Amino acid sequence: MANAKGTILVSGASGIVGYGVLRNLAGAGYRLIGTTIYQESPANCFSDIVEVVPLATDEKYIPYLLDVIKKYSIKMIIPGIEADMIAWHKHREKIEKTNTVVLLNGRELVSDCMDKWFFYEKLKRNHMNCCIESSVDKDYDRFSKPFIIKPRRGYGSKGVVKINTEQEFAQYRDRIGKDLMMQEFVGSDNEEYTVSVFFDRESQIAAAIAMRRKLSSAGFTEIAETVDFDPFIAIIEKLAGIFHPIGPTNFQFRLVGKDWKLLEINPRISSSTSIKAGFGFNECMMAVKYFLDGEKIRQPEIRKGKSIRYMEDYFIYNDSTDI
Repeated sequence: MANAKGTILVSGASGIVGYGVLRNLAGAGYRLIGTTIYQESPANCFSDIVEVVPLATDEKYIPYLLDVIKKYSIKMIIPGIEADMIAWHKHREKIEKTNTVVLLNGRELVSDCMDKWFFYEKLKRNHMNCCIESSVDKDYDRFSKPFIIKPRRGYGSKGVVKINTEQEFAQYRDRIGKDLMMQEFVGSDNEEYTVSVFFDRESQIAAAIAMRRKLSSAGFTEIAETVDFDPFIAIIEKLAGIFHPIGPTNFQFRLVGKDWKLLEINPRISSSTSIKAGFGFNECMMAVKYFLDGEKIRQPEIRKGKSIRYMEDYFIYNDSTDI
C-alpha cells in the first residue's frame, strides 16, 4: 500500500478477533501488519505484512514487539488476543515510549478485569445491583443448583462449568479461591446480550450497539441479533462512572426478570467485532479515527438484523497465488 497513511499492527492475526479487526480496517488507508505465533495461518488473507512473533508470555516477546514497531514505524498497535492485552498493559510505559498509540483501555479497568473475583468485589463495594452473587468459600450449599464455577482469570466462556451435583463440585473444590470462583447461575442462555460501547477519553458514551446472542461451544458469539441499546444506557453509565472505560469496551449481560445482570466487562475489542461492523458499528475504524486521526466519534446508524457465524477455508495452491 504505497500511499498508506502509516502502519497499524494487529496481534493475534490468526484468531477470530485479530482477523476480524484486520478485515474491519481494510478501508482505513493504513498498511496493516498482522502478528501471529503460527508459521502457517490465514493471517496473510487479511494483512499486508505478517510477522511471526514469540508467545506473549515469552521474555523475548516485548523486545521483539519493540523491534517490529521500530522497523515499520508503526503508528498504532491493537491487541487481538487477551494475552497480548495483558502483556502490553504490564509494559504500557515501555511501549508508549516508541510513540506508537497502544489501543488499551483505561489502566484501572484493565487491571480490574484481570481478576473476576476482585472485579466482583468492586461491584459489591459500589452497591451495583447488576452483579451476580459469587463466592470463594468452597461451600457447595452456598447457591441453589445448578451454579457456575469459572476461572478468576480468562475471557469469554472458556473454563466455565455448570455444577449440578456435589460429586461434580468435588473435582474443583481445592482450586476455588486460588484460580476458580463460584457464581450463582442466573437467567437463561436465550436471554444473553453483548453490548459494545465506544467511550471517549472522559468515559462518555460516543457510540454503541446491543445484540442478543447465542454462544458457540468455543465461547464466542455464534448467532447475534440487534436489539435496542436504550435499555442499557442507565446501567452502562453507572458502570462507566466506576471503571472509567476508554475506547472499545464490551459488556455482557443476562436479563433476569426485568433486571440486567452483568456477566463481565471485556476491556477491549471483542470476538463479535466483525459481526458488529456488518451492522454498521465498526469499532476498529472508530479507534483509528479517534486516537490517530483526531476525529470525533458519533453514533452510526445501526442496521437491524441477525448474523450467523460460519467457518471458511483458506487455500494455498502450489501452482498459483494464494486465494
